[in-house]
Amino acid sequence: MEVTATGLGPWPGEDPVEAARIIRGELGSPHLPFLAELPDRGVGSDALGRTAALLIEMAVDVQPYGWRIVDRPGKDFRRAASALSTDINVLADVAGAEDTAAPEIKLQLVGPLSIAAGLHLHNGERALIDYGARRDIAHSLAAGVGGYLSRISSAVPGARLVVQVDEPDIAAVLAGTIPTSSGYRTLRAVGAQEVTESWQVVIEALRAAGAAEIVVSVPEIEAPIDRIIAAGADGVAVPLRALTTRQWEQLATAVEAGKRIWAGALDVSRGTLPKVADVVESVWRPWHQLGLQASSLGSIRVTPSTGLAGHTPATATALLGRLTQVADGLNQRAHG
Repeated sequence: MEVTATGLGPWPGEDPVEAARIIRGELGSPHLPFLAELPDRGVGSDALGRTAALLIEMAVDVQPYGWRIVDRPGKDFRRAASALSTDINVLADVAGAEDTAAPEIKLQLVGPLSIAAGLHLHNGERALIDYGARRDIAHSLAAGVGGYLSRISSAVPGARLVVQVDEPDIAAVLAGTIPTSSGYRTLRAVGAQEVTESWQVVIEALRAAGAAEIVVSVPEIEAPIDRIIAAGADGVAVPLRALTTRQWEQLATAVEAGKRIWAGALDVSRGTLPKVADVVESVWRPWHQLGLQASSLGSIRVTPSTGLAGHTPATATALLGRLTQVADGLNQRAHG
């Protein structure tokens, strides 16, 4: 294997055709193009609304405090589903016009715990408060991913499907620091074993639907790397900038077990493009210090530290180009 590059999903602008062309142009083989999320389009194109539209027998709409579980689909649900359908149709058109189609495609969805943290019940409280609601969300998502992957497969026939399960709220879910709707107290922490089991439900459904590679993406703060591996994921996606020595050791253990590391090595919070050599060194130094072989660098995909929706399209494009240069630099390290 060799080091490759991909993005995390969020992309600037409102034009899915432009986004698909840029992403597939910058992340040509061996890199991993992805289906863009365009939150600038508004309600339903945000990550949570987009994933909520996949839920089976569970409808949502938008209230002043956010997305809420409701009895029947409304305009917000339909808007989210329509935007996703548009994006899949665009993907089919853009990929179909290519001389050589990319051999794989990556798609994103929000994981069950962050959905439960983001959706509200009829009374306005977060679904995370209720065990039954958490369980139902995980199973509803698992039931919905098959149709999603099937539509992507039809859009890019023969492409290997890679799925990124985003859990941006997982540290707060596990720590019990997510506020109640009143804001006066916090919701009780969800047990680590329940988190693992929720991921297992979704991961097993994704595999049954044809996903060839599944990673769980989490923030670096208290990243539950061991839980992700225990749930059966093929890898972990995590920013590198604040990882502790213990977390690096957990990543090393995962690599030695044959797992992939999606390294959020390119810090996109700065106003300038990071130097290739600096980014390569930020990966290579801890890798080498942990005693991992240079040849095992091929288990890495490099990504930005966060999604790119907050940038201009030109800057986002330049960041993807820089990512592929970082991958090249790491491959040079790997091959001595």
